[in-house]
Amino acid sequence: MTRTFPQTQPFELPSSLQNNPLLSFGRGIPAYSNIQPDHIAPAIKYLLKQAQEAVEVATNPETASTWEQLVEPLEDASEYLGRSWGVISHLNSVVDTPALRSAYGEMLPEVTAFFSSLGQNLGLYEKYKDLHKSADFRKLNVAQKRVIENSLRDFRMGGAELSDSEKTRFGQIQDEQAILGKAFSDHVLDATDAFVHAISYQSELAGLPEDVIVAAADTAKQKGLNGWAFTLHFPSYYPVMQYSENRKLRQLMYDAYVTRASELAPHYGNGKLDWDNTNNISDQLHLRHEEAKMLGFENYAALSLAPKMAKSVDEVDLFLCDFAKKAKPFAEKDWQELCEYAKSELHLIDGLQPWDIAFASERLKQARYAFSENELKQYFPLPKVLDGLFHVIQKLFDVKIESTNLPTWHTDVESFAVKNATNDIVAYFYLDPYARPGKRGGAWMDDARGRRELPNGEIQVPVAYLVCNFAPPVKVDGVLRQPTITHDDVITLFHESGHGLHHLLTQVGSLGVSGINGVEWDAVELPSQFMENFCWEWEVLEKITAHIETGKPLPRELFEKMILARNFQNGYMTLRQIVMSLTDWRLHSRLNDKNVPGQSALELSRIIADEYNVVPQAEISRWINTFTHIFSGGYAAGYYSYKWAEVLSADAYSAFEEAAKLTGTVLDKATGLRYKKAILEVGGSRPAAESFMAFRGREPSIEPLLRHGGLA
Repeated sequence: MTRTFPQTQPFELPSSLQNNPLLSFGRGIPAYSNIQPDHIAPAIKYLLKQAQEAVEVATNPETASTWEQLVEPLEDASEYLGRSWGVISHLNSVVDTPALRSAYGEMLPEVTAFFSSLGQNLGLYEKYKDLHKSADFRKLNVAQKRVIENSLRDFRMGGAELSDSEKTRFGQIQDEQAILGKAFSDHVLDATDAFVHAISYQSELAGLPEDVIVAAADTAKQKGLNGWAFTLHFPSYYPVMQYSENRKLRQLMYDAYVTRASELAPHYGNGKLDWDNTNNISDQLHLRHEEAKMLGFENYAALSLAPKMAKSVDEVDLFLCDFAKKAKPFAEKDWQELCEYAKSELHLIDGLQPWDIAFASERLKQARYAFSENELKQYFPLPKVLDGLFHVIQKLFDVKIESTNLPTWHTDVESFAVKNATNDIVAYFYLDPYARPGKRGGAWMDDARGRRELPNGEIQVPVAYLVCNFAPPVKVDGVLRQPTITHDDVITLFHESGHGLHHLLTQVGSLGVSGINGVEWDAVELPSQFMENFCWEWEVLEKITAHIETGKPLPRELFEKMILARNFQNGYMTLRQIVMSLTDWRLHSRLNDKNVPGQSALELSRIIADEYNVVPQAEISRWINTFTHIFSGGYAAGYYSYKWAEVLSADAYSAFEEAAKLTGTVLDKATGLRYKKAILEVGGSRPAAESFMAFRGREPSIEPLLRHGGLA
């Protein structure tokens, strides 16, 4: 079977659309930099028309209920629409402009309505049921059967069995949720971009590392300001919280950060009341609850479990509460130590305030382990880290990663090809590493194109986006310096690469379950969190470190200090994640018909924090208003997945620790290839529990996670 990078069009384009870059790429890669806002509506309307026509053909009584006549044509039409819309969504996240945002928002309701109607199409549902009952179904391969079974579930969850009047309302709910989710994300980005704090006197920069000061000077120049300027983008914000000796500056930045997209933002962060997400949250929660009730579920949390590993609402709640109980004694010890240190050594007589926590933690860490995060950062130039990451991937999974020259959307973006042992290209990926205005914060991996076996036998190779928000390179004495990243950033990069590998190394040929597609949401973090473990191995750190000035690798002595500090304050950091997970879970599991409009999300978050956390929640904090994971990022009633999958990933990694005792290396190729075959290659073609069992030969254990986290 040949592996190609086909560029063919699935249909003849009218002359008016032949130069539209959202349509001209066929099965290839779009010319991102050529895409303009006015290309969006014509392209998407045309693809919607093509997709609708494919649905009409599929539901025609004369169309046979077979894979070739029913599933493949629909997959073609929805893939072209989905991929083009995915390009627009991606650009909206990484190079946002008012015009692009407007064009995206104009077509969002129509795209949402189409996919909503697809899930509600009773005629299509009946066709899939006929295929499932037919003799042809038994002839399909495992992946194809899984696609059909997932599709039947999705039809039920999409409202196919609702009455016509209910379908109308159900479609409205989907449209409204899509619009609200986009608005939520827009508000957070706008609130983050709006704030800038300029400093004129160098004395106010005490404690800040040199590269942070240089970056702040660059920011001031870009914004036409004198001196130094700081923003709420994380690479600018967090070093202030971590290193600044200027307590007033820390408080000013903290207040602006935790009140973004809230009613307090105009006072603290140069925000607008139009960006307040409070009502947006309430509206989304009630729409989700209404959707769940229409489909026969008690609440949205129960609905969300349909495609997940966890079996019940109570199981997830119990999992989180038990985890909290295990972590709390360690968290209380962490917090008490930090408070005592802040009072005795930092002389914070009025007590440890929220804007002091990162600063005090960094000072305590330096005092206890005799190194600073900034000292460590000098050993992690991004190019060297990338080389080291690629070394790990190549050694474990028997692939090669080579730089290539795909079309990009920004000069910072790099592209790479992944080749197998016989030098065939099996995948491509992009890396967009740096923070910039108009780019959504955080880090993520996204599917640019899925792996698929085409009807002619060719393989459509997968493509992924890896997006981070590291501090960009700066000039020091007129020379552009290699960008250095923190060890936490290194972990983030490895994490996102794990998602990428899950998508890129799949060997499944059916689009609906290849790569990350079709993987249960509470298992999808397994490969990403698995990769994080290598960031704590000496043989790996030797390969990914080179001091920015001397070029020498990380000293063994400093590595030993890192290991001692690995679980520094992990108790209270674990509780923080559990509080976020429980807030998400209970917002979606305890909302019912009797408490509309009910308890506010902020109130619930405070109640949960008071019960489980050891760090008091600041009165002005509106962190829930920027919780993009659950209100615009797909993790609604699913944030617990990080902890759930962490159990799986830690146990999976313990297989490499066991191998190291025999072979002397955690980069054991035999174990890596077993993991690749059992977990990465199968994608969503079978239940995640079966994939885990295939790799470990037993049920998962929480013990490795507790041991790795110092909570045993």
